[in-house]
Amino acid sequence: MKFLKFLFVGIFFGIVLVKSEAVSWYRIFEMFKFQSFHMYGIIGSAVVLGALSLWLIRRLNVKSTEGQTIQLPEKEKNYTANIIGGAIFGLGWALAGACPGPMYILLGTGVFSMLIVIAAATLGTFVYGLLKGKLPH
Repeated sequence: MKFLKFLFVGIFFGIVLVKSEAVSWYRIFEMFKFQSFHMYGIIGSAVVLGALSLWLIRRLNVKSTEGQTIQLPEKEKNYTANIIGGAIFGLGWALAGACPGPMYILLGTGVFSMLIVIAAATLGTFVYGLLKGKLPH
């Protein structure tokens, strides 16, 4: 019962992504061919909202649901790892037609071929875990 609110937020998020066509393969294809601003607008607004939310969390000393102050540790800047990781992520996104969140939403809408994509993403995560010590971080 405690996690029911997260289930409802996830369902709401899925509905929003479907209605905004953010999970549409055609919209993603248009984005990667620079033919439409639609997806860039969605991603850009998410980045702005995320940055604003992080700024407010730091500025207002927001507390978690358990009453603890939320701590946001500084991350080490590693541009090489970010560029390589981003390129691999983008290639996977372009090949699959979906990034990790929408994979499950598409499965929920009846696109059962996403089971192959989810299995490949899980395998990729497993391989990353094996190679993590040898990769630039």
